[in-house]
Amino acid sequence: MKLNLVNSESKTDISLPESVFGKDFNEDLVHQAVVTFLAGARQGSHKQKTRSEVRGGGKKPYRQKGTGRARAGTIRSPIWRGGGVPFAAVPRDYSKKINKKMYRAAIRSILSELYRQERIIGLAKPTLEAPKTKVMAKIIKDAGLDSVLIILDEMDTNIYLSARNIPHVEVVTVKEINPVVLLRSDKVAITPEALSLIEAWVK
Repeated sequence: MKLNLVNSESKTDISLPESVFGKDFNEDLVHQAVVTFLAGARQGSHKQKTRSEVRGGGKKPYRQKGTGRARAGTIRSPIWRGGGVPFAAVPRDYSKKINKKMYRAAIRSILSELYRQERIIGLAKPTLEAPKTKVMAKIIKDAGLDSVLIILDEMDTNIYLSARNIPHVEVVTVKEINPVVLLRSDKVAITPEALSLIEAWVK
């Protein structure tokens, strides 16, 4: 299993480990990893007040009988304007648990499927002396890419600043990749340095 370095003058290939890019696609496991990641991204900071938490309403608004109106004990009832909320939302933790081995297996499954679909390419790490969007756009265009996720071994400020204004181009490090960002990308460009870190992480 090999990948061509699309922007390398030497036209060298990089070898892909079978243990990472040669796995079957496990849809159930990938779904579980995606749900877990998205659930963990939820803040869960929503808060509404119940009738007991709304200020006021301690006095009965009018007498029980003789008014011709429905009986009421408080103006903070949920059916009154300004009243509390029935079944009010409270802060909660939406995060789900998934074992590390299962999460790494899901990443391997996704990477293998991306390779089978020819959506993974090798990319020699660009060397930029300063942030230049025009230079980065040319590198991406020369590589025949349009929408791409670039994975680096460590964040390069010049590369990040050069690519952040290019539509459909995202730059992340190995530590930042997750099931969602991999699946939503049309193409995934991996540098040789990043590939070594990915192999050590998910093997």
